[in-house]
Amino acid sequence: MASFDLTGRVAIVTGGGRGIGRAIVRVLAGAGADIVVAEMDPATGADAAAEVERMGRRALAVEVDVRDLGSVERMLERSLATFPAIDILVNNAAIGPANQPFLEQDPDVWRRVLEIDVYGVAWPSRVVGAHMVANGRGSIVNIGSMSGHIINRPQPQADYNAAKAAVIHLTKSLATEWARAGVRVNSVSPGYIGTEMTKRGMVERGWGEEWVSLTPMGRVGEPVEVDRKSTRLNSSHVALSRM
Repeated sequence: MASFDLTGRVAIVTGGGRGIGRAIVRVLAGAGADIVVAEMDPATGADAAAEVERMGRRALAVEVDVRDLGSVERMLERSLATFPAIDILVNNAAIGPANQPFLEQDPDVWRRVLEIDVYGVAWPSRVVGAHMVANGRGSIVNIGSMSGHIINRPQPQADYNAAKAAVIHLTKSLATEWARAGVRVNSVSPGYIGTEMTKRGMVERGWGEEWVSLTPMGRVGEPVEVDRKSTRLNSSHVALSRM
């Protein structure tokens, strides 16, 4: 049972169909919120929305490309056709690093990581943030990463590190701009979390032993540990990263 009450609130979760996003959807719905699952993949989005409805909450699955401002604007239009207002936005949609040395990386791959991981936070924040500022209230939570603070080992990932650093500083910038408008903007910076992407790196690439050795608790985190933190933020930035 959630230790907080979001009854009557409406939340948009980008990338809410799987991984950390799916667990965030469950936690928010469990606290009483109605959910817009904003997903690139319509199948996972519909599946997550169906789960929310089984929990007794209202849900809407919306297909969106967070890289595209027009697509994000249509996402909000569809959301407001079903719900009266948006109270919470969780910018979770992202892709992982290409794990290629910087000098060898295809520029198109670099561009794709930055477009999804940076524009994919900026455009939903811009569109939904304008709605929240007009209403005089709202909360935005951006899923950053410890990679925005530290340099991961042993894998090369300059693309992802740069993108997540941008997310963290964008969070601080928007928190400062919108604080007096009643809109809070926060970020969470998880360490290694046991999603499918992380598990592939641990097993297929053989990086797991070093990752765990550098993590103070000696294990990877679980998605729900990020999700519970992301729903309680009161400061402009919270980092759950390794040293």
